[in-house]
Amino acid sequence: MRKRVFGTTIVLIWMGMVGWKARDEYFQPELARLAEAAALSLAPGINFYSLTMGERTIGQAMSRLDTLPDDAGFELEDFMNLELPALGQTGVAVARTRVRLSPALVMEEFSFTLDSEVGRFEAAGELLPDTTLEVRILSAGSEQNLSFRLPQPPVVSNVVPIRVAMGGALEVGETVRLPVFDPTSLSTRDVEVEILEQDTLFVTDSAAVNERGRWEPARTDTVPAWKIAESFGGIRVESWIDEDGRILQASSAMGFTMQKTEYELARQAQEDGRLASASALDDDVILSTAVRSNVDFADVEQHDELRFRLSGVDLTGFQLDGGRQTLRGDTLIVRREAWESIEAGYRLPYAFMDLREALEPEPLIQSDDERIVRRARQITAARAQWAQEPKVVARQLTTSVYAMLEKSITFSVPNAVQVLETMQGDCNEHTVLYVAMARALGLPARTAVGLVYVNGAFFYHAWPEVWLGEWVAVDPTFGQYPADASHIRFVIGGLAQQVEIVRLIGNLDIEVLGDAAAEEEQ
Repeated sequence: MRKRVFGTTIVLIWMGMVGWKARDEYFQPELARLAEAAALSLAPGINFYSLTMGERTIGQAMSRLDTLPDDAGFELEDFMNLELPALGQTGVAVARTRVRLSPALVMEEFSFTLDSEVGRFEAAGELLPDTTLEVRILSAGSEQNLSFRLPQPPVVSNVVPIRVAMGGALEVGETVRLPVFDPTSLSTRDVEVEILEQDTLFVTDSAAVNERGRWEPARTDTVPAWKIAESFGGIRVESWIDEDGRILQASSAMGFTMQKTEYELARQAQEDGRLASASALDDDVILSTAVRSNVDFADVEQHDELRFRLSGVDLTGFQLDGGRQTLRGDTLIVRREAWESIEAGYRLPYAFMDLREALEPEPLIQSDDERIVRRARQITAARAQWAQEPKVVARQLTTSVYAMLEKSITFSVPNAVQVLETMQGDCNEHTVLYVAMARALGLPARTAVGLVYVNGAFFYHAWPEVWLGEWVAVDPTFGQYPADASHIRFVIGGLAQQVEIVRLIGNLDIEVLGDAAAEEEQ
């Protein structure tokens, strides 16, 4: 049996968890008033947090706010260490964010790094006077430079609650909408902040060693607190903040929570978490997000068409209809393309402008990197005639990427050059490498994200689609060309679009209605 790897869940976790620490927000601030309020009220300080999933501690975080000399503003430094159990393994990743803020809490520079077993991903940005954000991405020796022209000056995410507090907006019922730049996905989106309620919380403010040699809370304090909700891209993060806007506790999708505590308690809880078993369903971030199937397929690849009833979520905004998929109300029909009858109708490279976006490099899909181009050409050089045959190239890339990469869960931001260097990864790594090499050869390709059936359940998954006269799904993670009919596409696009999948988790129900083609024959 092929080793199945479902890494889209990991990407979604990073966009939800790292999103606490690495979202850049944009709104029209009252700069002078904010600068005055921050100078008078905002004190430097450092907070420590314990990160949990369900009952298990999976990491710790730190947030430090300091003043810059000569009243030049502030520096915000965030650190997050995660240990995520997935399919019998535990992946360790460390995210760091450092932001220089103006006196009015506007972001002037930022840097973000993510270190994992496959290496480092780094993004750094600087805001120019005309509100253009210049961003540099470094990964595996590759550098990409991007520019974002922004209508408003940016403020980093952790400053949003502080900004609300400094602006005097801690009033229950107040709602603010903000544009967002996210350095993990290099995209912008809207965020809505709502003040939900006010209460008093007990917060640990010191720790001591007990007679068993373990750290325990030594003293607690009562703190006036406001509950706020930040909603963006299908993710809803609810936080309790103090009167200065500092986070006391927060929760997000998939049962993750962040709790302010003392450093010794956070470190001890993470060490205890390492001793917990990673085999239980509730402890596995991939198995716990799977959607159970009402049908157990003996061999799903034998079905040319399948019908599904989708319920539990609003399907508006998802890209369910089109190509191999037909949506009728809440019923989705997925057709597996007949590979032998496909006629691409063109020779490589694709020469028309209508699919330009599916041919050009983009952040994390470095199709113009010479290493990507060279490897793609090597794959198709075995037979000279392959170089211009889109269907043959699509097939060869599928089998080659499937054979090239070691199948493993990867805790990183997927990008093609890093995958080519490490030669390992899950579905996201297989997909970004495939799409980059396809585009390098002039074969239009894009990323599809949704769910796939394996062993009695539907798992979150990513795979490529290539243009062969129509968009055809292939799956280099499973070595399928075309992909089987259990691949249910919800979203087309990269990390910026994948965040939409989060709103399905814990809510989506899938009922398999049967083989559509077989029922029509009857």
